[in-house]
Amino acid sequence: MKASKPGAIAAHAELTLGRARASLGEARYAVNMDVGGHTIVADEPEALGGGNAGARPFGLLLAALGACTLMTLRMYAGRKRWPLVALDVRLRYLRPSSGGADRIERVLEIAGLDDQRRAKLADIAERTPVTLAIKGGVIIDTRLASPAAG
Repeated sequence: MKASKPGAIAAHAELTLGRARASLGEARYAVNMDVGGHTIVADEPEALGGGNAGARPFGLLLAALGACTLMTLRMYAGRKRWPLVALDVRLRYLRPSSGGADRIERVLEIAGLDDQRRAKLADIAERTPVTLAIKGGVIIDTRLASPAAG
């Protein structure tokens, strides 16, 4: 077997980009999550039988996309030393009532840059890590944990 160079990553190695643990809360649909040491609560609105104690799951998906979008665009503008004044994103998850593909509407609000630079940031938004994960699809490997000793 050929030895690899120090610091080299084997072809089959995986990089962990995030970890989370979710547990049911006291309320009907409330879920308490630990995401890298940060606590997040998810719930359904009262109209759907929940207690509205936290964001809905699709809202959390949009929050992740929005956070990644803004972080990536700020990094890019900073590296280019562009005079970015403000950067916001509005997101909506839309499901057609007549069937068809779901879609996410993302609207970037960029202040302080000319149209050419604004267009460049919009182009970069299409290639942020979370954008690519959503667009490309992600394999979800579900398995059961070993039963706890009773």
